[in-house]
Amino acid sequence: MPTLEKLYYFADPMCSWCYGFGPALTQFIANHADLPLSVVMGGLRAYNTEPASDQQKADIRGHWRHVEEASGLPFNDALLMKPGFIYDTEPACRAVVTAREAGHADAFGFMKAVQAAFYRDARDVTQAEVLADIAGEQGMVRAAFLAEFNSAEMRDAVRGDFALTQSVGIRGFPALCAAHGNVLHPIVRGYAPIDVVERGFAGLKIS
Repeated sequence: MPTLEKLYYFADPMCSWCYGFGPALTQFIANHADLPLSVVMGGLRAYNTEPASDQQKADIRGHWRHVEEASGLPFNDALLMKPGFIYDTEPACRAVVTAREAGHADAFGFMKAVQAAFYRDARDVTQAEVLADIAGEQGMVRAAFLAEFNSAEMRDAVRGDFALTQSVGIRGFPALCAAHGNVLHPIVRGYAPIDVVERGFAGLKIS
């Protein structure tokens, strides 16, 4: 097999299947430590401005139950059920981009912290102050992170992530790909346990 250069992970911190995929991806990264990982934000519900309806909340809770059963990860729907909650994933995506662009050592680790805060702890990661708190908890300078997060540059950068995701044909999350040259080769699309991820990687046909 020709040498692979990098892994690309297309995801959204507020995508429940991405949250569920976290343990498998963590194991896969450990198994292939020679391949650097680039985390690209997908914008699942970016720029949403409408509060979730009761029916939407019921649908989302149903998805969460499926992910909980498949992954064993904990879910807390207290925030989701709060009246007026707006499921806008842009701020959480922008927080991950901010961590990445600021040179944070582990953007994927930061994304997992945002996911745990939202899904496990019911913290409102649509809010800048909450995201800055998480950054501080992850060893970043809170005030510096918040300033960068609120900058025009980071707003442009996250839009760039969304555009890249769309340009390579990624329509659902999570999606893990390997890069060889200028070509992305899908390893898995959607949630998968570690054995399926490894089979997808081993089965790549690259010329």
